[in-house]
Amino acid sequence: MAKITTSTLLKMKQSEEKIAALTAYDASFASLFDSVGVHVLLIGDSLGMVLQGGDSTLSVTNEQIAYHTKSVRAGATNALVIADMPFMTYYNETETMRNAHELMAAGANMVKMEGGDWLYSTIKQLTKNGIPVCGHLGLTPQSVNVFGGFKVQGRDNQKALEMIEHAKGLEAAGASLLVLECVPSDLAKAITDAIAIPTIGIGAGNQTDGQILVMHDMFGISSGYIPKFSKNYIELTGDMRKAVSLYIEEVQSGDFPDESRSFN
Repeated sequence: MAKITTSTLLKMKQSEEKIAALTAYDASFASLFDSVGVHVLLIGDSLGMVLQGGDSTLSVTNEQIAYHTKSVRAGATNALVIADMPFMTYYNETETMRNAHELMAAGANMVKMEGGDWLYSTIKQLTKNGIPVCGHLGLTPQSVNVFGGFKVQGRDNQKALEMIEHAKGLEAAGASLLVLECVPSDLAKAITDAIAIPTIGIGAGNQTDGQILVMHDMFGISSGYIPKFSKNYIELTGDMRKAVSLYIEEVQSGDFPDESRSFN
């Protein structure tokens, strides 16, 4: 696999080639995923739950994401590496620039931020300074206390239309990629069709430009709750490398996720 860049991902969308992404938190798994052909690795603030045992992502710090980004970068030769900006690390321009710089210096190719229209000016400033941005709409885990839990978003018409407008706005502000989490399949398709940048779905049906899963969910080793939209590929293959290969194959064929792992 050749080195993946933002241009690669854009070309993949344009040629209707699906993007396969996974979370990663260390060099060993990053190397395994990279060698099998995963296109994008995300150092997610999900580490607060799957590594630290918390019940949300809110306690994760920028320093922790930077540490894990450096580790993942050491193992990833070709995959595009995205680092999550944790809760309350991008509330003003000064803090955003400082924290985004720390993540890029640790080896990220892009930073990811959750939110809609309030991020437009921030994204413009980041891209102006050479920092690519991945947006994140739908269920944004850093807003779990506002949502009242981990719930599917965009099921009513007004919220759906608002999300489409926010997606267009994030693209216009300069975002290079957009994650759609826990939204109805038809809404995810509408957003994917409405913007030129690639969309990566998680619990958003199979008509986005790609998919991402938390690696622990894909291997069936998350403690406690495993989301409806996930799939245990270790159970199917009995081998980590084969599991990741099957995941990539099913993402690219459109077999994952099927209707049973999507929301209407």
